[in-house]
Amino acid sequence: MTTAISRFPHLKRDVAASFVVFLVALPLCVGVAVASGVPAELGLVTGIVGGIVAGLLPGSSLQVSGPAAGLTVLVMEAVGRYGLSALGVLVLGTGLLQLAMGALRLGRWFRAISVSVVEGMLAGIGLVIMAGQVYAAAGLSAPASGLGKIAGLPKAAGDVLGSSTAQASVAVGAVTVALLALWPRLPRQVRAVPGALAAVLLITPVTLLLDLPVETVRVEGLLDAIQPPDADAFGGLAHPAFYGTIIAFTLIASAESLFSAAAVDRLHDGPRTRYDQELMAQGAGNTVCGLLGALPMTAVIVRSSANVQAGARTKASRVLHGVWLLLFAALLPQALALIPLPVLAGVLLHAGWKLIPFRQVAALWRSHRGEALILVATAVSIVAVNMFEGVLIGLALSVIKTAWQASHVQLEIVDKGAGPIQAHLTGNATFLRLPRILDSLEALPRDRPVELHLSGLHHLDHACRTALLNWAERHSAAGTAPVKVMEPTP
Repeated sequence: MTTAISRFPHLKRDVAASFVVFLVALPLCVGVAVASGVPAELGLVTGIVGGIVAGLLPGSSLQVSGPAAGLTVLVMEAVGRYGLSALGVLVLGTGLLQLAMGALRLGRWFRAISVSVVEGMLAGIGLVIMAGQVYAAAGLSAPASGLGKIAGLPKAAGDVLGSSTAQASVAVGAVTVALLALWPRLPRQVRAVPGALAAVLLITPVTLLLDLPVETVRVEGLLDAIQPPDADAFGGLAHPAFYGTIIAFTLIASAESLFSAAAVDRLHDGPRTRYDQELMAQGAGNTVCGLLGALPMTAVIVRSSANVQAGARTKASRVLHGVWLLLFAALLPQALALIPLPVLAGVLLHAGWKLIPFRQVAALWRSHRGEALILVATAVSIVAVNMFEGVLIGLALSVIKTAWQASHVQLEIVDKGAGPIQAHLTGNATFLRLPRILDSLEALPRDRPVELHLSGLHHLDHACRTALLNWAERHSAAGTAPVKVMEPTP
């Protein structure tokens, strides 16, 4: 025993932390799977792989991986479009792409993605999850699109009012949300049990005792739920849109994982994350998940922060949490069949609410309104269009904003009354500033010679230079005095 303690001095803390993470992860793995429209066991499979496979690999020492609410919407769209059998191919492609990106040392570049885009992505996902889980809490079928889910809420409310079964189901979901909202205010000893698990453990027996007419989780058995992709599943690779879905999985899973790693690093003083290796660990995990036909895997900040707060010191805690998930799935699978679906809907509703960064939006609006607008635009685009296009719109807006801010240019007109009018351009002249520059130049009198000085520019892009030379040519041809362009010295 003394030898084991000396070799693994943090083992006691890591084992204790692993149980806490297991208790946090269990309801979330099941809830994310159900919300994604796949068998509940596949969520457990992804949690097991995230713990054991990704947990053993280098990268981040304390962050925990598994199925994430952030990919729920995209998975549901993909399964609805291509079928459950294609999910394994999509996740396998994601894992292989992540492995290649990690090998090419691209992991660090994900830190260059605008935080506003990532937070907008999470906010959009949160809104779609919340809208969708309202239907799940009522036992109703949800529309496919994000806008459809939101637009259909009034009709769903009418359906609930006309059905006692739906009312009972909504009541169970509402009690779950209320319990999760109040849980952080309870005494510390009570909060030792994770709120999501407490909701499942407390509300499930009540629904059984009261014999409430609510649906429960469908159980297939772990081995029956695992469906490795067969030859027919790879048929989707013939469609270009299939690759777009793989890219969307990869970008969102990688960004969420690496941003989570950065957040977890701020919570502890242990070894820092090695981003390229962490990306490869995520890729290895997703490759295995794909081969098993399971959900995609990301690092999850909720489980990771619980791991740190529980006192974990090494990666042993995240590996052991995967072991506990495996033992539960193997020994107690029928326990899942007792869990009411509206309880899981309530857990996901609460998780979706927490994804919306209300405080960040308010803070950004006070200090950086452009970033706040990008955040909101990204979220709205995800709800209005879909996940992939919404993120691309956010990234495009971020690039445009950066380019606009970088193209600071000043035009100074010097007219001494005699001799040529001097126009001095300084700063960075890009096509984004052309309208304002040309408006000022075209207002100059055409009966006076003009000297356009470009030597003070730090940067002059091709489009701007061409437009300025064209203006000089037109101005000279239309007036009675020439324009002389003084270009920067090469």
